[in-house]
Amino acid sequence: MSESPSRPNSKVARVIEKYDLSGMGEQLEVAWTGEHGDRTSLRDLADEFNRAVLDAAIRRSDGGISETDLQSAYQTLTGDDVSSADRMRKQRELEAMGVDADAVQSDFVTHQAIHTYLTEYREAELPDQSGDPDQKAEMLERLQGRTSAVTDSTIEGLVSSGELSERDYDVIVDVRVICGDCGTDYAAGELLRQGGCDCSEA
Repeated sequence: MSESPSRPNSKVARVIEKYDLSGMGEQLEVAWTGEHGDRTSLRDLADEFNRAVLDAAIRRSDGGISETDLQSAYQTLTGDDVSSADRMRKQRELEAMGVDADAVQSDFVTHQAIHTYLTEYREAELPDQSGDPDQKAEMLERLQGRTSAVTDSTIEGLVSSGELSERDYDVIVDVRVICGDCGTDYAAGELLRQGGCDCSEA
């Protein structure tokens, strides 16, 4: 849905205009509603938006930065586990590039601000998937896949750091549902797709 001058202003809208982030509003809406694939969480959207703000500020100062360096700079400015000394050092680096670090950080937005912008300013709505078992099953299977990937990555990291014994580990994430009437065991996605247990039809 396109933005309209009649809609109330919001911090996100003001920042988009301030940094000339054309197309950002539509990009946020498409990612949040999952119009072209998986939905993106509001927290991830806030991070993406804030990185775009930082990138725009650096480019305005006639500076250039790689995607990796941009991610690193943003993490240093916003990370909870970053020391105040490291954060101050990064701020000074940005100031040396001609970037007003304090002003940029004050323009960063929260996930709540993104939600307000999408729902009240752009009047976006999430699609109703409550009646589609196939989509629900796919969502559960994607979550299982992500859980497996995160677990595997965590194990690899702990093995590399010596905090976990080095073995050939296999990660298995398998969500099962058992019918309380007949005891039949189903994969969660299978149960959703077939419309429930068929023991009553036997």
